[in-house]
Amino acid sequence: MIGRLRGLVAEVGEEEALIDVLGVGYIVRCGSRTLARLPALGEEVVLHIDSQTREDGTRLYGFLTRDERGVFATLQGIQGVGPKAALSVLDVLPPADLAQAVAREDKAAVARAQGVGPKLAQRIVVELKDKPLAAGLNIGAALAPLKTQAEAIQPSLSGEATAALMGLGVAEVLARRAVESAHARLGEDAALPAVIKAALQDLGR
Repeated sequence: MIGRLRGLVAEVGEEEALIDVLGVGYIVRCGSRTLARLPALGEEVVLHIDSQTREDGTRLYGFLTRDERGVFATLQGIQGVGPKAALSVLDVLPPADLAQAVAREDKAAVARAQGVGPKLAQRIVVELKDKPLAAGLNIGAALAPLKTQAEAIQPSLSGEATAALMGLGVAEVLARRAVESAHARLGEDAALPAVIKAALQDLGR
């Protein structure tokens, strides 16, 4: 079983990336959040891999952190949650945010994940309540002081900017990548219109 890949980013698609490891290309399925955070083509990346072998072959799911891989595996232990739904949850709620949502019993936050309805979101919140979500990350840790207001606002602004670009016909992966790059360049205090404008410039529009 493959648990880790270190290689060069050869291709990035809407649902997967091709990682060149010493001349061998590995197709790795990733969530949109992970794809948007990958280095540029030709640059090195380390992905933590969850390997799943089924009748139709072996599929590799990649994550930039061990915590994300751990939560991905934990989520699939819940009835009704397959790989696609687990990736969707991590797209909207990284491990620390998911722990906080579960601690608050915020099923609405979990239901924002594509393909996760209210009933499944409720089941996820209930079943994760007493489970560690990854190495050293559990619900108790989520009850620690929340992020500062500026940190809490950033994902919302990035999400709005990404949605705006998608409304202009930009693919989600490209939109997320351009927004994150623009936001990092402009700083946390950047206004939404400025982030959208900078992202469009990066995309050549």
